[in-house]
Amino acid sequence: MARPPRWQSTLDASVEEACLAVRLYNDPAEARSFEGFVIHMHLAWLYLLHAEFIRDGIDYRYWHPQYKRRLLRIDGEPKRWELERSVRERWNSDADPVRANLTLFIRLRNRLEHRHAHADAALMIVLSGHAHALLLNYEQELTSQFGDNHSLALRLRIPLFVGTFSPQGEQALRRLRKSLPNDLHGFVTDYESGLADDVVTDARYEFRLRATVELAPKDPDAVAVQFTRYDDMTEAERAAVEEMGRKGQVIVRDRKQPVSGFGRLMPKPAATEVEAGIPFVFNQHHFTSAWKRLKIRPSRGDSNPHRTNSDFCEYDEPTKSYRYTKAYVQHLIKKCATEDGFKEITGISPRRKTPLPVSDATTVATA
Repeated sequence: MARPPRWQSTLDASVEEACLAVRLYNDPAEARSFEGFVIHMHLAWLYLLHAEFIRDGIDYRYWHPQYKRRLLRIDGEPKRWELERSVRERWNSDADPVRANLTLFIRLRNRLEHRHAHADAALMIVLSGHAHALLLNYEQELTSQFGDNHSLALRLRIPLFVGTFSPQGEQALRRLRKSLPNDLHGFVTDYESGLADDVVTDARYEFRLRATVELAPKDPDAVAVQFTRYDDMTEAERAAVEEMGRKGQVIVRDRKQPVSGFGRLMPKPAATEVEAGIPFVFNQHHFTSAWKRLKIRPSRGDSNPHRTNSDFCEYDEPTKSYRYTKAYVQHLIKKCATEDGFKEITGISPRRKTPLPVSDATTVATA
């Protein structure tokens, strides 16, 4: 049996932390469930990004500022990047909605610790949309980097919840929301005032979902929970939904059944995705040069075709072909985004994409 990759234990720890965070969030018996959710999602994200760094060969240890060849240590162990430093490495722009959402919870965690136990329920109401976005962003990062077989959908269930509340229940929730301490309310307001409008309204920063209860006869072909996209509604239906107001939120994730080759790409589609994400021409010739230089898989005719870098490539025995992961595509996009990186990965000097002629661009714009 092949030895698991070096990053596997770190990734497993990350997924376990995320599942624990969700269990705490959904447990009404936990007095400080939201605080627990914030702390364990913090760890889940930290371990997830560290797993990516291990896989990509990024040194995420701190080195001594004066003695360049000496590591900084804590209790004998090398000091590693904290979540805030790791986030800056993963998302360069501070205007990225995912980074903005993560930064909010990093700062909130530093503020929460052992000081606002009485505000836990109120915080859950005020920041429920941000918490949902934090989890959905984690799921997206997890599956895009390591594959759909690691999805939380294989571990979590859609929770049972109250679909609607009595008028008295709604008023109780509103009173609870208003009970949030002024310093915490000001903290959230001040943080969001420094963000651009397109970040604040982005679902990756704050996720909002409204659910309505439909009383319908039993249909053997229907599922118990159905959702309608807001974009598919008529104007009258949208107005009705807006009028109903906030009745509750639920995190929704489709469960993907195991499928051979699910989430994997053949060389041509993979090369097309890479080219779409970088400013240079990237074709199958570049793709082939990259896997050869990076030793992602054996060459054709090798006696051991299954000896691939399993993070990035899989050998399909029935078709005797190779399929590539989304993580490999993202790795190539990240590395080939600069001229130096492109040449390092492919061994070929990059050629910028030919811009659309001005006359053609005008024609397209006015078509």
